[in-house]
Amino acid sequence: MPEQKSFVAAEIGLHARAAAVFVRAVTETGLPVTIRKQDGLPVDARSLLEVMTEDFGHGCEVFLEVALDALQEGQNVSDADDALVGLSAVLEGTQAP
Repeated sequence: MPEQKSFVAAEIGLHARAAAVFVRAVTETGLPVTIRKQDGLPVDARSLLEVMTEDFGHGCEVFLEVALDALQEGQNVSDADDALVGLSAVLEGTQAP
């Protein structure tokens, strides 16, 4: 399962606008991405409600994952790895959405 460790750079964490920007970026990948805290349960990163409910605050360490069995035809591990690196950059504020 491709995984990427990242952190939330947004001052208010993943709430409102920052969460919407992140969820939009996830949706654009076309991949079933989940996000979780270190010891937390994964939530669907394509769901604004689920992301906002988890309280991913400023500086929070998060893990982004894509389940290999959820990849669609034409998608591969390399696509998932590249997408997770890009999504990490969005969370860390180093890449525009």
